[in-house]
Amino acid sequence: MTNPQPYTNKPRAIIHLDLDAFFCSVEVLRDPSLKGKPLVVGGRSENRGVVAAASYPARKFGIHSAMPMIEASRRCKDLIVISSQHSLYRMYSKVIMGILRAESPIIQQVSIDEAYLDLSDEVDQWIEASEVARRIQLRISRDIGLSASVGIATNKMIAKIASDFKKPNGLTVVFPGTEIDFLAPLPVKEIPGIGPKTNERLAKYGIYTVADMAIIPEEKLIKRFGKLGKAMVKWCRGIDDRPVHEDHETKSISTERTFSKNIADQVELLEIVEKLSFKVAEQLRKKKLMAATITIKMRYGDFTTFTRQHTVSEPLDDGLEIYRIACKLLVKNWIPGEPIRLLGVGGSHFSEPHGQLSLGFDI
Repeated sequence: MTNPQPYTNKPRAIIHLDLDAFFCSVEVLRDPSLKGKPLVVGGRSENRGVVAAASYPARKFGIHSAMPMIEASRRCKDLIVISSQHSLYRMYSKVIMGILRAESPIIQQVSIDEAYLDLSDEVDQWIEASEVARRIQLRISRDIGLSASVGIATNKMIAKIASDFKKPNGLTVVFPGTEIDFLAPLPVKEIPGIGPKTNERLAKYGIYTVADMAIIPEEKLIKRFGKLGKAMVKWCRGIDDRPVHEDHETKSISTERTFSKNIADQVELLEIVEKLSFKVAEQLRKKKLMAATITIKMRYGDFTTFTRQHTVSEPLDDGLEIYRIACKLLVKNWIPGEPIRLLGVGGSHFSEPHGQLSLGFDI
């Protein structure tokens, strides 16, 4: 907990909550005998499976999400692999988000296992936000049996970084006025928005920590990194003005399939595209939406991935029409005979049923 400094204006009080090893923790609830064991949730296929989540005992072996399952199994011979139960995880997530909404009307769920809360108007004194956080942690633990780590700060960026400090079941508070001191010793890769490639570029300039970044003149950061450099200037000063908001808008609907063996037969690929197209159509109708843009996603055996899309003049939700467009996109853009490991079909640029968009062009 960073020591508080005096401040005059009432700052924002933002919480970032991150459920600890969520998928694996739910599986332990289902089967308590799994507690304390190296466990991963993800694809079971030895050659194709990918780790979706790893328990803390599994992480001690260097196992992490997105790691190929075959590599995870090499690292831990006693590894327990469980197939994902997404409907179950969504149910638990919904219950937990209900707990959060009981504390603040301003909630932004950013994934199935994490969310922001804005308590600025819910507390009289800033420090009261930590009492709310402890109350939330207690309810999640007592009522559900799961644990969550929480970061509290004056903005979303710092709250998110803080929530990762003392996992599992951690609570880290960054008081107003201490943001720069909190950030200064951290590696730059801890800042959301700085990925591995940017981290490598920064290292070439001798920038390893946020403090290193802060002493670089603003014009140099902008010259070297463009728009990202402008953002870096704010990040190293602990500035993040993004609001916490609940986004109800569905921006795209898609479904995809990864194959156990690469497929190079066009007839078989088109049959899969047909099934995916009708699934997308079903999702559109459930949400009472029509899509003006149809997208196909292809991933080759060497992991090269690309998407192609077509926009129609009149939005649609018909599976046959979606398939017709996706079929043409596949035939036009697929390299004949080249094995494919993943196919996906999606729809976007929505309107209500019977609406129209004038955005057509030829495939």
